Amino acid sequence: MSEALLTVDGLQAWYGRAHILDGIALTVGRGEVVALMGRNGAGKTTTLKAIMGLVERRAATLRLDGCDLSALPTHRIARLGVGYVPEDRRIFADLTVEENLEVGRQPPRPGAPVWTPEKLFALFPNLAEMRGRRGTRMSGGEQQMLTLARTLMGNPSLLLLDEPSEGLAPLIVRQMADAVRRLKAEGLSVLLSEQSLSFASAVADRACVIETGRLRWTGTMTELMADDGVRAAYLAV
Repeated sequence: MSEALLTVDGLQAWYGRAHILDGIALTVGRGEVVALMGRNGAGKTTTLKAIMGLVERRAATLRLDGCDLSALPTHRIARLGVGYVPEDRRIFADLTVEENLEVGRQPPRPGAPVWTPEKLFALFPNLAEMRGRRGTRMSGGEQQMLTLARTLMGNPSLLLLDEPSEGLAPLIVRQMADAVRRLKAEGLSVLLSEQSLSFASAVADRACVIETGRLRWTGTMTELMADDGVRAAYLAV
């Protein structure tokens, strides 16, 4: 594994009095794609939200490139180079594609890929064909692409990607997988939550499997695909 960009250890998280995560530990290397896998309700989305500071959480270690994130608010974490793409496609519906991208623009940051609208239109040709279209006139898959593209305009060094294949048409799923592979080729580190084994195996280097808020297994995607027992115990529906 490459040098760790993100290091998480002993991560706990709560929704009110409900204790959701119990001691999650994982790393994401530079230029690595790691899939956080598990059934619905396992704690995948909560893990991403906890890293981003969007839920009540506590951690023994939560560091990005050596910087302690554990006490920082969400906006400070974002400014340090963490991009978050939620599952629910939060775009500015009354703005055009190009205007949405401009909203996400941040200066380049050392060690992170630099993104421009034209570079993103090359990554997502569908968006290039609708630069002046408002979000209200876009399909769910197109909105998901726009959400990801807008986040990339912030030039993150780490991308948190929540359920990128959920609810999308097969063609859009393939395009999203191609996009994640190209992000990796650019040197971007990605932690994605995913329930689809086929999508995760197409893009990820390693997997972390969680169940009821606890880490149950970690290893390479090749090892996971070869381990029928782990898949049956934690991923089968």
